[in-house]
Amino acid sequence: MAYTALGECLRAGSGPTGARRHPDVRRPTSSRGAGGLSSGNRFLCAVAVVYLVKAAITRDDKGQVLAMSVPATMRALQQTSLNGPRDLRLITDAPVPVPGRGEVLVRVTAAGINYVDISRSYGTFRDGPQPPYLAGFEAAGEIVAVGEAVTDLQLGSRVIGVADGAFAEYVVMPAAAAVPVPADWTERQTLGLVVSWPTALAALKPLGGVAPGQTVVVHAAAGGTGQAAVRIAKHYGATVIATASQSKHETVLALGADHVLDSRGGDLAGDVRRLTNGAGADLVLESAGGTTLEVSLAAAKPVTGRVIVYGLAGGKASITNWDLVYKHQVHLIGLNLGALIQAAPQMFGQLMAELFALIAAGVLGRGQPTTFDLADGPKVLAELEARATVGKLALLP
Repeated sequence: MAYTALGECLRAGSGPTGARRHPDVRRPTSSRGAGGLSSGNRFLCAVAVVYLVKAAITRDDKGQVLAMSVPATMRALQQTSLNGPRDLRLITDAPVPVPGRGEVLVRVTAAGINYVDISRSYGTFRDGPQPPYLAGFEAAGEIVAVGEAVTDLQLGSRVIGVADGAFAEYVVMPAAAAVPVPADWTERQTLGLVVSWPTALAALKPLGGVAPGQTVVVHAAAGGTGQAAVRIAKHYGATVIATASQSKHETVLALGADHVLDSRGGDLAGDVRRLTNGAGADLVLESAGGTTLEVSLAAAKPVTGRVIVYGLAGGKASITNWDLVYKHQVHLIGLNLGALIQAAPQMFGQLMAELFALIAAGVLGRGQPTTFDLADGPKVLAELEARATVGKLALLP
C-alpha cells in the first residue's frame, strides 16, 4: 500500500472502498473562488484526496501536481552503535515518516555528507541522536506530502534543508527549514547551500570580521566548507594560507589560495609566521581539532588575531585561561551553525542574504559533489574520517 498526499484540495471526500485519509494533509485555499479551485479540480479533489492507495503523480489541467504516491517503507542507513561509521547499516524496511504540523515529506534525491555525521556516530556531537537512529541531516529532493499549517510550499517543489534521517529515500523536514532549489540547478548541485557555505561565511564575515588585505588561514581547505571559505575569503580581498594533505594541494590552489601548507607535517605555525613576515594571521578558521587547535592559536596575530573554531575532526583539545593570558593573546570564538540560527536569527537572515548575493555574483556556484550509492555510505564516511576525500560528498538514495 502507499499513501498519497494532495497539494491543493478543498476538502476530503469519499474514496475507494477500504481506503482511509492520511491524517496530516493540509487543505489550503487561494483566491480562486470557494476553496480556490475550479469546479473540475474540486471534483478531482473529491475523488483523489489523501488515501492509502497506490497512485502515480496526479496533475491538474495546468500541469500542477495534485497528488504523489509514497511507499510505506524505504531504504535508509541506520547507525546501530556509537562506535563510528563501521556500525552504519543499510536497512530496506524503514517506515516512511509522516509529516506533522509545519513539516513536509521530501523524497530525497541527494543527501549531503558532513563531518558532523561522523561526530554523531561516535556520540561526540552534543545532544546528538542515540542509536539506533537513521543517519544524515542534509537532504535535497522533492516535496511529496505536507503537514497541517504549511501554506507556502507545494507538492512537487524542489527543496534543500536540514533534517534528521537524511540518509534515506524519504525524510521529514521542517517547512521553515526548506530552502527552494534554484530553478536551473539540480538538487545535488545545491548540497552545501544550507550547511557548508553558511558555516564558511559565518566564520569569515560576522564572526571573523575578514577585511581586504588581511591574512586568513583555512584548515582542511580541500573539504566542502574549506573550499567555500577559500573562495569567499579571496572575494573579500584576503590573502589565503590554506592547509591540506600533499595530494590535495593542486585542488586548493585551483580555488585561488595564495599558499598551501602540508597539514600532516612541518611547523605550520612557524610557516604561517614566515609567510606573514612574523606578524601572524589576522584570522584562522579552525575545524581540524586535536593538536591543530594549538597550532591555530600560535599562528594567529597576537592581540588582534581571531581564531574561529567550528569543528573538531581531530578530537577535543584543552586550553586554559593561563594559555590565553600568557601564551596566546587572541580572540577565540566558537561557531555552531544551529546555535547561531537559534540565538541570532537576524544575523543568520543577513548571512543567508549575503550568501545568495555571493551566488549571484558567481563567487559560489553549482556544487559538484562526488556521489555514491546510499549503500556505500559506511565506506564513504570511513574515508572522510581518514581524510582521504576531496570536496563535497553525497549519497544518492
